[in-house]
Formats: sequence, C-alpha cells, structure tokens
Amino acid sequence: MARKKVRLKDVAEKAGVAVNTASTILNRRPNSWASKETEERVFEAAKVLGYRPNRAAVALQAGRFSTIGLLIADLKNPYFTQFASLMGAALEEKGYNLVIENWRNDLEREKKLLEDFVHRDVDGVAAFVSDVGTHQEFLEHQSKLGFPIVAYAMPGAGLAHVDLVIPNFEMGLRQAAEKLHELGHRKFVFLSARSEGQRVGMRPALFRDAIASLDAGSEVEVIACGPSMENAREVGLRVLAGENRPTAVVALNDFTAVGIMRAATELKLSIPGDLSVVGIDGVPLGAQLMVSLSTVAQPLEKMAAKTVEMLIARIDGEEDQPQQRAEFPTEFIARESIGPVRS
Repeated sequence: MARKKVRLKDVAEKAGVAVNTASTILNRRPNSWASKETEERVFEAAKVLGYRPNRAAVALQAGRFSTIGLLIADLKNPYFTQFASLMGAALEEKGYNLVIENWRNDLEREKKLLEDFVHRDVDGVAAFVSDVGTHQEFLEHQSKLGFPIVAYAMPGAGLAHVDLVIPNFEMGLRQAAEKLHELGHRKFVFLSARSEGQRVGMRPALFRDAIASLDAGSEVEVIACGPSMENAREVGLRVLAGENRPTAVVALNDFTAVGIMRAATELKLSIPGDLSVVGIDGVPLGAQLMVSLSTVAQPLEKMAAKTVEMLIARIDGEEDQPQQRAEFPTEFIARESIGPVRS
C-alpha cells in the first residue's frame, strides 16, 4: 500500500496551530511571531509525521530554487568531475545545490540539454559547450531575458552579453613547446580529441605556432580522434608503430593523453625514453599515474570559484548589469612523462 502523503495541514493540526503559522515556522521565515515553545511543537509534529515540504512551493515563495545547473561534456572525463566537485563545494558555502547534466560527447544531446536546462528548477546554469559560436543565438537570447548563464570559451569569443570564463592556453602551450624543444624534440603529433562534428578549436594551432617560432624545421602533425581514452589508444597504436613515429605527443586533454600512454606501453615503448607525452587540463589524477603526466594546467579551483561568484552576482543583481568576463592563464607542469630525445 502506498504511503499517504503528509500535508502541511496535518502538521498544523497535530501541533495545534494555524496552517499559516506552521508554514512560517517550517520555512524559517523571519516574520514569525510564534513562541519558542510553539516552534518546537511544530518541528516535532513535522518530524513525527515525516513531513517533507514541497520544494517547488517553497521556491515559488522565495523567488528562487537555491540550485545551479552544470552542463558538462563527459562524466567519465576527470576534468569535468573535478570541476563539478570544486564548483559544488563553492556553491554549498553560498547555500546552493548543484545539479549536473552530461551531454556524453553527443552534440544533439548537448543542444537539447542546454535548451531544457533553462526550464528546470534552477536559478542559473554554467555550461561547457562544444562551441559557443554554435549556441550563440540561444545563449545571447537567454542572457538578454535575464537568465543567469556562464559559458566556458576561448579568448576572442564573440558573445556580447553572456558571462564568460575563459581559460587561455597560449602561455601554457608555449611553455610546453619550449621545454620539449629544449629536450631535443623536433617531430610532434598533436592529438585533437573531439566529438564527431565538433570544431577543432585553438589548442592545436597555438602549439603549432609556438613550435614554429622556436624552430621552423620542426614538424607538428595534428591528428584527429574521438573523445574517449580508447579512441586515443587506437590512434596511438597506429601513429606510434614503425620507425617514423613522433618523439613527443601532445594530447588535447589529460584524459586522452592516458590513452596514448597505454598505446605506447603496448608497443613496448618507454615513457619518456622513447616517447614524451603531454596532456592538457591539469587533473589531479595525472600526478598519480605510474609515470606522472606532464600537463598544461588550468587553475580549476579559481575557475570554479569565479563561476559561482558570477552566477550569484547575476542572481542577486540587476538584470541590465554589464557582461562579466574572467580570463585565466594556464601553466605547464613538467613531470615524469617527458624527457630528452634519445640520440
């Protein structure tokens, strides 16, 4: 037999108070004139009966849901889980909850979830989208309507109204290029791990330009693969076989860099003796691998905190406040996965 739902009226009757009084006390509204004894009686009645307030009704009264949405590309990628953990902790300090949706590297699902999120019981959304340009019309429209959205974009993103958090990879990739060049590397592969139909983005070009500025004779081949670790492993088995293989691979993210490292191991190549590997993102897992992963690290904690700050400012502020933009430099962290080229 289904359990009968306990109503606010039932709590009020058990506590011997009016329904409005019970509502004021249970929602801890500051305009309560009830005595401490009455408050204790109402809370005790709610506990005994197992009363659970209707969150939608409470949100309607308060004018907000105290919940933020986070849209990510891949729940399996530790970059996104680390960011979600940091953002959730920062929101909790502000009295907000976090709801996560995962578009699973599927661009059609991404579009649907982004458009659905604004109609959910959330006060704002932070969105990792495949390409801000693709979603520009929707993002701009929602921002103009006053719905708080923070998107993650590359420098130069042409959005005029949407609040943006921008990781700038130019410095970190230049540092990586300089270190690899110093170690004698001249033949590189940049593994561009993207979803089907997704544009390449700026990271490969930034690395290629950095290498070209150091040595015009160096070779950087950009090779596409899917977004999973297994996709990177399969490409790695092909690219690293034979004598004409690169001496260094830079992967679009740490996640797929692990796939390249696995392929090298299967081919009996030592890291870093036969192959140097660099990832991008700076997830904590990279430092704990058997061969720790060198990476171009994003300041994830600062980015998550700034995201929360932007959303809360938009929720609490005026609708016509100017666009908020925060740009964060990246930094190359050299670890065990890189070394000098063997003569």
